[in-house]
Amino acid sequence: MEKNYTIEIAGVKRDLPLCPLNENLYIAAFIMFGDVELTKKCAEALLKVAPAYDVLITAESKGIPLLYEMARQSGNNYYIVARKGPKLYMKNVISTQVDSITTDHVQTLCIGSAEAEAMRGKRVLIVDDVISTGESLAALETLINQVGGNIVGRMTVLAEGDAIARKDITYLAPLPLFDGEGNPIK
Repeated sequence: MEKNYTIEIAGVKRDLPLCPLNENLYIAAFIMFGDVELTKKCAEALLKVAPAYDVLITAESKGIPLLYEMARQSGNNYYIVARKGPKLYMKNVISTQVDSITTDHVQTLCIGSAEAEAMRGKRVLIVDDVISTGESLAALETLINQVGGNIVGRMTVLAEGDAIARKDITYLAPLPLFDGEGNPIK
């Protein structure tokens, strides 16, 4: 089955390919990498409704272009990416684990002491491209809470599946899940 789901986000239409998670459940693949127009428009739309914040954070990797563009548009010269593993430059690594719907294994998200210090006592805005199960979001919240950051918002371009009903997430558009025939699940 080669089907697409057409969606409009921040005034931009895109056809998202449907990808199987199993024979009865498909997701629409939303990839911002390489789509400058969409990234710019989504960053602009999210910033219009963002709460006051001091620091932006996302999980590696698909939210990075969005976070960069939000930082650029808002005049911030700094943002934090929770990495998928410790890097040589990181001192006093703080980590947590995440089991995301779009990854076939449990991952680690980590930050170093520089990122921890940048969030300590600060208003932190979590940003991601898609929130579905909320596992990546929960992992970021764990890291922020461990270092004493104050979470002021959770923003995403798309809320998928059960995340659509969450009241603690600000998103630009809902994204349904799809059955084995490629029909949206209500």
